[in-house]
Amino acid sequence: MRSCFSVKGDLGYKKESHGLETDTARGFERKKKKKKLRDDLTRREISMGRQIEGQSSGRWKSSGLLLMFLGRIKVQEEVVGPPPTGAFQERPAKPTTFRKFYDRGDLPIYLVHGTRPTITWKVDIETLDYNHYLPLFFDGLSETAHPYAFLARQGAEDLLDHGGDKILPVIPQLIIPIRNALNTRNHQVMCTTMKVLQHLVKSGDKVGEALVPYFRQILHIFDLFKDKKSKSSGVVRSHLQKPENIRELIPETLELLERTGGNDAFVHIKIMVPTYQSCVAYSP
Repeated sequence: MRSCFSVKGDLGYKKESHGLETDTARGFERKKKKKKLRDDLTRREISMGRQIEGQSSGRWKSSGLLLMFLGRIKVQEEVVGPPPTGAFQERPAKPTTFRKFYDRGDLPIYLVHGTRPTITWKVDIETLDYNHYLPLFFDGLSETAHPYAFLARQGAEDLLDHGGDKILPVIPQLIIPIRNALNTRNHQVMCTTMKVLQHLVKSGDKVGEALVPYFRQILHIFDLFKDKKSKSSGVVRSHLQKPENIRELIPETLELLERTGGNDAFVHIKIMVPTYQSCVAYSP
């Protein structure tokens, strides 16, 4: 039986192909066209990639790789992390009221120059109004310039030495100056403030307990810098003071606050500094 698809051969007989040869030829032609199209796409991608690489900035040339895949040009750039938050960056302090009063001559002190500078009080310290002068000298702890920084620290320590019962009522007014000094992130200012804070806690029996409600306002900086490593390892050196390490002052100050703050001190410290471990042994 003859098929309608038969083809007449050389001997007059019709060969039955049933379209197989035609389908094979078409498939081969289709493969050739796909290969040619793929080769053309590859050449086009390489050409476009070279153009982009030639016109791109130096950042692409140094760190970018052009990857061609399925007719698409993908640029793999250097992975850049998020910008620094600046949490440890030093912040400039605002002009202090202490400097204004000293420049105006309204403070009862003056600087005595010499091999070891000191301050001299023009009046008896015990007769001073602590509600006015103690917060004023604490405000000067944010200063870094000479002689304001030296006068503020020495004046605050002298007032704490002679204050007695006058210090406890002034505690609420000292929190904002202490917080402002710590928020400067300046290692010298922070070390000075922590030393004065230790002196403040030792100046009276109930002073440590009076500071407990204000731990939330001043101890967040302690938690931020307790493990901070700086270029100078947190060491502040001066020809007037012994070297002070901020990483040693922070736990030392926290332990002192816990010992003098009463039963609730550890809980409030733990809230602000979660890694802090109690230094007080409680009996069962």
